[in-house]
Amino acid sequence: MIDCDLLVVGGGINGVGIARDAAGRGLSVVLCEKDDLASHTSSAATKLIHGGLRYLEYYEFGLVRKSLIEREVLLRAAPHIMWPIRFVTPVDKRQRPAWMIRAGLFLYDHLARRKLLPGSHGIDLRKHAAGGPLKPQFKRGFVYSDGWVDDARLVVLNAIDAAEKGARIFTRTGCESAVPQDGRWHATLRPAAGEAIMVNARCLINAAGPWAAHFLQTAVRRPSEKSMRLIKGSHIVVRKLFDHPYAYIFQHPDGRVVFAIPYEHDFTLIGTTDLEYRGDAGKVAIDQDEIAYLCELSSRYFQKPITPADVVWSYSGVRPLVEDESSDASGVTRDYRLDFDHAGAPMLSIFGGKITTFRKLAEEAVDMIAPKLGNRQAGWTADACMPGGDLFGAKPVDRSVLEFAQYVEGLQQQYHWLPAKLVARYARAYGTRIHTLLMNRKALADMGEEIATGLFLAEVIYLIEHEWATCATDILWRRSKLGLHLPREREQTLDAWIDAQRIGGDKLAAQA
Repeated sequence: MIDCDLLVVGGGINGVGIARDAAGRGLSVVLCEKDDLASHTSSAATKLIHGGLRYLEYYEFGLVRKSLIEREVLLRAAPHIMWPIRFVTPVDKRQRPAWMIRAGLFLYDHLARRKLLPGSHGIDLRKHAAGGPLKPQFKRGFVYSDGWVDDARLVVLNAIDAAEKGARIFTRTGCESAVPQDGRWHATLRPAAGEAIMVNARCLINAAGPWAAHFLQTAVRRPSEKSMRLIKGSHIVVRKLFDHPYAYIFQHPDGRVVFAIPYEHDFTLIGTTDLEYRGDAGKVAIDQDEIAYLCELSSRYFQKPITPADVVWSYSGVRPLVEDESSDASGVTRDYRLDFDHAGAPMLSIFGGKITTFRKLAEEAVDMIAPKLGNRQAGWTADACMPGGDLFGAKPVDRSVLEFAQYVEGLQQQYHWLPAKLVARYARAYGTRIHTLLMNRKALADMGEEIATGLFLAEVIYLIEHEWATCATDILWRRSKLGLHLPREREQTLDAWIDAQRIGGDKLAAQA
């Protein structure tokens, strides 16, 4: 039996964010996730830290302002997995007129204070680098700022910080039941392998994302009056369409927008769709109509046509959004709601939300529940680095964002015995945790076997021992995106290698 203050159900961004905040305030936390961390919605985003420019059309000014404030807070906290990116929106005379785009960008620039990111301005696409790949009829455009994030790694870093502050993280462990008794929750956690884990918690956090309502109905047997809309978003990845660092935001005749973003050096990420979804959230996948939609819209703007045959990878996720009166899936609010039931055993359910506002959501959630547990500690995450983000000291600072390239150069000199490209990838993935990964290694031979191109034994061991990775999919598609760069058979090879090492018991640790 594990006694704790909080049992958090769900290992997506909201669950790990709450676990991190609560553990940092001295609360004892247990978190369970039925699959891998970030294995569903939280790794299927467009991977933007942004205010949500298009939400202005739905008068979501409060959400946009909150998101814009968080944008710079997060960039400073995790400069290794987040960075500024400039977006180009071409003016299409058949869509939103230039004056409307300019007005929207003016609001976007001024709804919240900016310090790290430059403002918007108009450009001549006939002369600007971003105009080169576009069709010649697009002569005018606008440039504005937002942020990029490695979404799955953001989830993992929150879990690492929570664990280092005392939280217990159980992956591939579902919450089978949670029964209120004498003002506490008696929960049964069921690992994929092994015996059940019994938890006695003072408060239950339902952060199950698309499964939040299902969890209330089946495990807690306390259905919520709040309803959710499941919105499917899909993305495609194609070979690199342009060589400059700008991203694009394209307008569609149906009113939606689609992004085209530089991705993993050699690719372009295109998305997203917005469709009502009523299937199994665990089996969501892109369909041919979505692929055709994304290809068609991209081909409206790029000189080079994009066809379904160009798609090298795709992914889909289900966004659990708060039900509202919008008939358009694109218009459903991305804001969140916290449903706190403190009659008897306290339980907090999380509905909705977006990755940009996860930290604020977590802070508000813990502010709500901590006093009920006798904890009066103030929120702390607004002024704290994520694991690996402390490039120039323990506190978030502007120079971590503005001088990241210089930081990488310093690492490349320090670890000169490694390929510079590999050090740059490690810096982006691990930040200052690169020193843990490379501890006691002084030559390439110390990295162990190169299991796949650019993937050494040392990194595999690090991910298994420090980041809850258990299989090739965890390593190649969530902890990294190396799967895009490797032949498909390497995934099976890595799984076979990991299984072989497990047979030897402590063999992995011995090779470290």
